[in-house]
Amino acid sequence: MGLNDDLHRKTCVPCQGGIAPMSQEKAAILMEQVPGWSLVESARLIRRSFTFRNFMAAQDFANAVGLLSETENHHPDINYGWGYCTVSFYTHKIGGLHENDFIMAAKVDRLQG
Repeated sequence: MGLNDDLHRKTCVPCQGGIAPMSQEKAAILMEQVPGWSLVESARLIRRSFTFRNFMAAQDFANAVGLLSETENHHPDINYGWGYCTVSFYTHKIGGLHENDFIMAAKVDRLQG
């Protein structure tokens, strides 16, 4: 069992906006639960790059992230090519981070298995 087991078990809750993005201090605490992810753009989003043996493996992973995102109704930016897939999460409606972003990071980590 890893550090992100608690986050992995949660479900994203719809964010209607009208709230402030998560503080950099709170984001730093949650980062401890999603090792491998980076806090970027002044704590506005989290990002992780995954490596794969070829293009199709990267594409399959990108598709799996997309399906998971549809299920949770919380969508990342995904970039992929030969041997890599980079996933970035932030909550568009608040222009920054929300707990949902960390929940999704923990779930995406499980996809790589």
